[in-house]
Amino acid sequence: MSGKRALAGLAGATERGVRAQHQTVGPGAPRMTAVGVDLLEIERLEQALERRPRLAERLFTDGELAYAAARGRPGQHLAARFCAKEAVAKALGLTAWAFRDVEVISGEGPPMVALHGAAAQRAAALGVQVMLSLTHTRRDAGAVAILSEDDDLTARRLAKP
Repeated sequence: MSGKRALAGLAGATERGVRAQHQTVGPGAPRMTAVGVDLLEIERLEQALERRPRLAERLFTDGELAYAAARGRPGQHLAARFCAKEAVAKALGLTAWAFRDVEVISGEGPPMVALHGAAAQRAAALGVQVMLSLTHTRRDAGAVAILSEDDDLTARRLAKP
């Protein structure tokens, strides 16, 4: 497939309702500073949660558990959130943190990240914000976390004479 046809296909997908998140590129745009990726077999998490029922409380916030519980296969959605937490920790370079420090907020549009504790402190120290992408199949779940300069920080830098 030619490059032009591939791009036309992507444009058509967007027109058909596939959501895409666009970032501004060029002078003054936030710079990407780090990436974290994680992948997990969903069944492994489902089995671990079955063996240790309290594990879910240690790994996930009440909001994450409620979101997953409302889905047909909760383990699939929890696995994607587990991957998100790992991906964010990798991108931030965290070595000591609690899983509940990284919270995936779901609602209208793409998932968002709320950082607490050590994760929030590290992001603030780096001056970054976190963007997140989650995915899953029947067998696997994955997530990519991208750190970029905080928009407020970028705006302050551009405003300086």
